[in-house]
Amino acid sequence: MTAALTVERKSGVHQVTLGRAGISGALLAELAAVLDHAEADPDCRVVRLQGADGVFCSGLDFDAATGHLGEGGGLADAGGDAFLTLLRRFTLSSRVIVSTVDGWTSGGGVGLVAASDFVFATPRSQFSLPEALWGLLPCCVLPFLIRRVGFQKAYTMTLSTQSVTAEAAERFHLVDQMTERLDTAVRALLGRLRRLDTSTVADVKRYCRAQWSTSDASEDRALREFARLMADESVARRISEFTTHQKFPWEA
Repeated sequence: MTAALTVERKSGVHQVTLGRAGISGALLAELAAVLDHAEADPDCRVVRLQGADGVFCSGLDFDAATGHLGEGGGLADAGGDAFLTLLRRFTLSSRVIVSTVDGWTSGGGVGLVAASDFVFATPRSQFSLPEALWGLLPCCVLPFLIRRVGFQKAYTMTLSTQSVTAEAAERFHLVDQMTERLDTAVRALLGRLRRLDTSTVADVKRYCRAQWSTSDASEDRALREFARLMADESVARRISEFTTHQKFPWEA
């Protein structure tokens, strides 16, 4: 158990509860370790991600990121690379990644959802990409979000910065099933997945990924843009104003 996440191992499922701090280097390292353990466990079929207290994942941890801003992109690039590597691994892992959302998720949290194999969400859940408000873009999220929901919806979520409801997200396939009974949905899925070899799961993911336009080149482009924006002084100033004074960019 850590501040970043907690893990509970049940029959066939490694259940991960994300902490409230947001996405940081520590969280990404621990999620990578969770996948290592899950892929080494012959009984594991599902890695389940969930939040707590009405928040699935709030996106980038600004407090952790503040020290990396304005440094020419070196540390920013390393953080983006770890996030992108994790999302790519979700789409190739021999274990099925299931996000169960009960509440709010934004920014990079939408990336975790978009890269998951299955997404179940309660009716109260909402999803948003607020990065543009800070002068950023959801660079590493978009390759996976476009793959899941198509260009136009990913584009309008990015440009509008507005949240979408679980009902709307189910209509455009960010959410696979809206339900109050998240545990039941996971159990039903697990019952089917136990009939598949984990090698077959990996084959399905590898083959389907190859059919889509997400590529090493597009992901490298996302990483370069993320590093460029994270090194921008105006972005650094906006985030610093928020972490220091709780002042949003439009309040400046």
